[in-house]
Amino acid sequence: MNQTEDDPDHPADATRAPGTTTRAGSPVGSAEANLEPVVAHTRAELSTARAELGDGGVGVVMTMGALHEGHATLIRQARAHARHVIVTVFLNPLQFGPREDLARYPRTHEADLEICRREGVELVFMPTPSVVYPHGDPGVRVSAGPLGNVLEGQARPGHFDGVLTVVGKLLHLTRADRAYFGQKDAQQLLLIRRMARDLDFPVDVVAVPTHREADGLAMSSRNMYLGEYDRETALCLSRALQAGAAAAVEGPSAVRRAARAVLVREPLALIDYLVLVDPSTLEDVPEWYRGEALLAVAGRVGTTRLIDNIPVNVGPGGGALEVFSEDAGRGHDSNDLTSPPS
Repeated sequence: MNQTEDDPDHPADATRAPGTTTRAGSPVGSAEANLEPVVAHTRAELSTARAELGDGGVGVVMTMGALHEGHATLIRQARAHARHVIVTVFLNPLQFGPREDLARYPRTHEADLEICRREGVELVFMPTPSVVYPHGDPGVRVSAGPLGNVLEGQARPGHFDGVLTVVGKLLHLTRADRAYFGQKDAQQLLLIRRMARDLDFPVDVVAVPTHREADGLAMSSRNMYLGEYDRETALCLSRALQAGAAAAVEGPSAVRRAARAVLVREPLALIDYLVLVDPSTLEDVPEWYRGEALLAVAGRVGTTRLIDNIPVNVGPGGGALEVFSEDAGRGHDSNDLTSPPS
């Protein structure tokens, strides 16, 4: 949930959330910074606070906590287009594999609330696992299917099933009309959109461009674990993506070749994958392909695993995109990518 790649293996001090304070809703796009949001910890508290917002025009930003400027960008996007904004802060145990230490995941509730306060969020839902899963681990879960078993799913089996299950539950609990997710977690975004479409969730899933730090590194809570030299090494990921996008006008092979050329010059970055794939199937695009594609990279710098991606338009007039168009990848199925159009 806007943090699929955050590292569970680093400790942080836990903080206690302050008490609940109620305030009235605010109009579209108004700042109203530093006004206290309602903080709901239980389903009953959420239901009461949600009822006060009324129906229509409610946006939600789902997080696992440890909020940073990337999350703030999502909140601002929601505030610009929604009458009311809800932020969920929930450390979802279903997203963690057996080798990932849930207990050591950063918990920064006070800092998270300060960001929500600053950005004018009206309602923050901070439940415990027993609130979200009152009967224990759910016996019925949402399956991500084949799309959840490739790329990040191959590195973290079952991860996306946990993501979709909790996103589905939070969509029901918040009854949001729009849900905002970052383009940085491109595979997660694709799967959530597919779930909403295939299972008829009445929600508009909105993609928000990746927020980058001044040096180009994609904003992530993992960046805090990078030392000075590791950080310089990590920049090869975003630089590879930019090089690939710059070559998009020449076709898929040129994109991959240009991106790889940057990565091979940085031996301290251990690359898991570099792919150029169809944005709706995650299958490698063939040389004849023209249109929108996802250029994605994942690798380990020191002890920290990072992911990044960039949407690109491949072919004449091609180059980098901020987010995909609404119909990106539509019209291509698995057979379409195996042979050139007649």
